[in-house]
Amino acid sequence: MDEIRIVEVKSKAQLRKFVDLPNQMYKDVPQFVPAFYGDDLADWDKEKNPAFQYCEARAFLAYSGDEIVGRIGAIISHAANRKWNTKRMRFTQVDFIDDPKVSSLLFETVENWAREKGCDEVHGPLGFCDLDREGMLVEGFDRQSLFITYYNHPYYPEHLARLGYVKDVDWVEFKILVPKEGDRSFERVSRLAQMIAERGTFHKAPVTKASQFRPYIRKVFELVNVAYADLYGVVELNQAQIEKYADKFLPLVDPDYCCLVLDEHEELVGFGVCCPSVDEAIKKSRGRLFPVGWIGVLRALKKSSFVDLLLIAVRPDLQNKGINAIILDHVMKSCIRNGITHAESGPQLELNYKINSQWKGFDIEQHKRRRCFVKKLQ
Repeated sequence: MDEIRIVEVKSKAQLRKFVDLPNQMYKDVPQFVPAFYGDDLADWDKEKNPAFQYCEARAFLAYSGDEIVGRIGAIISHAANRKWNTKRMRFTQVDFIDDPKVSSLLFETVENWAREKGCDEVHGPLGFCDLDREGMLVEGFDRQSLFITYYNHPYYPEHLARLGYVKDVDWVEFKILVPKEGDRSFERVSRLAQMIAERGTFHKAPVTKASQFRPYIRKVFELVNVAYADLYGVVELNQAQIEKYADKFLPLVDPDYCCLVLDEHEELVGFGVCCPSVDEAIKKSRGRLFPVGWIGVLRALKKSSFVDLLLIAVRPDLQNKGINAIILDHVMKSCIRNGITHAESGPQLELNYKINSQWKGFDIEQHKRRRCFVKKLQ
């Protein structure tokens, strides 16, 4: 192998290579699912990503001769460092061939910049904000990924351990079988949801088509800010980010699989959003919606046999009031009606017992685990 050299991404052509590298590295890996190509490009555009209002970021490619053999991004979230009283740099979107020279040089580049910026730790993989992909896969390499999560080879964690990175926090993912009517889990959730509804304190928003969700979108992400505030590394979404993620999620909204819960004053107090899996369609199009990739995505939204659970949140002071039951009952009955067999959760912090406990009584399998690593700089 030729000498490894690191090149900072500065041109649009380099950025396209940076974003597309996973498609090249994992082209023969059936479990890999790419992210939306356009979204990843936009993440690195200061004009399109509002997180640059409080972040600095750089991206790097590793070359051996003319061949790209790795990539890594580096992000300083000044907002996160202020909130959590840290001096940390994040690494993100990291990939590399199974060669210690490559991984060592990539992380050395990030660590050197971290020192220049006065940071004393590097952690990741994390994104610009908590709604971006986060966590390196450490269990479940034989399971298909989701378009909202990273996939990586089993040797990645071994390289990080060799470089001095250790566990900071883990996320777990679940496969949840949809119960049949009459099953104990079905009856338990259904009865609780009915009891809460009969009290009249909370009720589902009367939306029957996707366009009716738009007036609630801003409130959804404002609730995310409140409900997720104490979770690992989270900082509040600004208004520009709320608009960005609203535009990103709205095309996936289907009233069958989305539930908004209101109180007696018509204020949003909880919500759940999931969608029929589009992972296979995204894989076939290599993450590109245009010119024809969107056709496969639309078909998948109508024909998939399982759903991806995207977001759920309940106002913190109401988290023991049965609102989750209303959301789960809505989604559960929609899945049964539409022939959905199971759901795939996104990453959930292993110590977030409140969210993990909602699957109690369901037939579940904890089948994937991903990790945020951290290293103290000398």
